[in-house]
Amino acid sequence: MSRYTITVTGQGRSDPEAIIGYDPPLRTLFLQAFPHEVTDNPALSISAYGHAFERLEDLHQAAIALGYDFMPLPPDLATKLTGDKAADRPERGGRLR
Repeated sequence: MSRYTITVTGQGRSDPEAIIGYDPPLRTLFLQAFPHEVTDNPALSISAYGHAFERLEDLHQAAIALGYDFMPLPPDLATKLTGDKAADRPERGGRLR
């Protein structure tokens, strides 16, 4: 699982310690931000099962729909996330995990 620190903004607040990454077992990009005041869980957690967020644009649209934003990402980070996802794909003729 890859995890990178970014800034998420929205609903009058900002979290400079938010996490974006790629989860190979679920094969989805994810976003976590705004530590919950009582639990260890993030108040904002966007992730899903079944290849829900295969593209950064899909994850970005989900964040916007909830009133948050994390774009633009630094170009090197967008490249790393794309590489993380690409590294998870089995080669042709290879075994699925």
